[in-house]
Amino acid sequence: MKYIACFFRFSLIKGLTLQERRRSPTMILRKISILNYRNIRDVSLTLSPKINCLIGHNGVGKTNFLDAVYYLSFCRSAFNPIDSQVIMHDEDFFMLQGSYVNDTDEEIEDIYCGMKRGTKKHFKRNGKEYKRLSEHIGLIPLVFVSPADASLIDNGSEERRRLMDVVISQYDHSYIDALSNYNKALQQRNVLLRQEAEPDMALMEIWEEEMARNGELLYRKRDAFVKEFIPVFQRIYSSISGDKEQVELGYRSHCQRGSLLEVIRRDRSKDRAVGYSLHGVHRDDLEMLLDGYLMKREGSQGQTKTFVLALKLAQFDFLKRTASNTTPLLLLDDIFDKLDAARVEQIVHLVSGDSYGQIFITDTNRDHLDRILQNNRHAYKLFSVTNGDISEREVSHV
Repeated sequence: MKYIACFFRFSLIKGLTLQERRRSPTMILRKISILNYRNIRDVSLTLSPKINCLIGHNGVGKTNFLDAVYYLSFCRSAFNPIDSQVIMHDEDFFMLQGSYVNDTDEEIEDIYCGMKRGTKKHFKRNGKEYKRLSEHIGLIPLVFVSPADASLIDNGSEERRRLMDVVISQYDHSYIDALSNYNKALQQRNVLLRQEAEPDMALMEIWEEEMARNGELLYRKRDAFVKEFIPVFQRIYSSISGDKEQVELGYRSHCQRGSLLEVIRRDRSKDRAVGYSLHGVHRDDLEMLLDGYLMKREGSQGQTKTFVLALKLAQFDFLKRTASNTTPLLLLDDIFDKLDAARVEQIVHLVSGDSYGQIFITDTNRDHLDRILQNNRHAYKLFSVTNGDISEREVSHV
């Protein structure tokens, strides 16, 4: 069995207070074991506390490795919500185990997850199983940047709500509870709306009140997050693009129309006609603009990738200052593709700086990684990935 060590620090905001500039504590993933996870049969690695580079062709398991690290933070895959589908074909179970240490007090956290086909998964912290998986979210803050993030721009509003949910839930557990309660009430109201017979109106009103109460709380937290997030995002985008374009984010919600309870009840007859709830915070959206126009329509592939990367790096900075003031792990999966040389240069400059802690980077092009490592004064490790097998390369450390 193998293990990973992961240690990360990062700050991009200028003008921080002295307290904010102090080094944030970091959860270091020292070791990881991966067994029967997607195409990875049995891998154990010990990683550098700073930069770790995984090199290999497309489809060999680089992203699956990062997904395993993600799973240990979020109790789920970044790409597939069905746990049984991450088990390697022709195997009956998967297992992940990570050993973390806090770099300030050296307290060790052992995280374990295992699941057999046909049974529930087990998630444990220091040998003790969680009663609720939501209790684990935020313990090991993490940001994952991958090509799949283009869905934030190209797909529907659900993807953009998920961006807000993933960030806020890592530092505010009351948000997780409100989101769960809201979704339960929404589901029950939709069941009533789909009934052929006239629904029980007293029950309908109970679920509507539950939606409104939790929905308005979610709105306030999302609105506060977006207002603080926007200037960070714009500053990072400007740095990568060289001030070539202006970007904006706009939060849109039915709560902005007045009392959410009144908004929900106003079109109850329309909801009955379509069989689901047309209004509520489950329809919230983030409007993404480039030079005043919708990014989805106007942005090139390079601009789209820059936009998404800036969103994720701003997410990182935000979490560093909010998630128990702990520096997140940062996973960068194939981030250089479809970017021009100038933007690649700016990203290399960002991730090579002393402000960063541990970082995982995957790429098929060794040249990009060499440029980062040439500007890096810290220890690093290189790993070769081939058909689910991951092996460390010999390198000289600075």
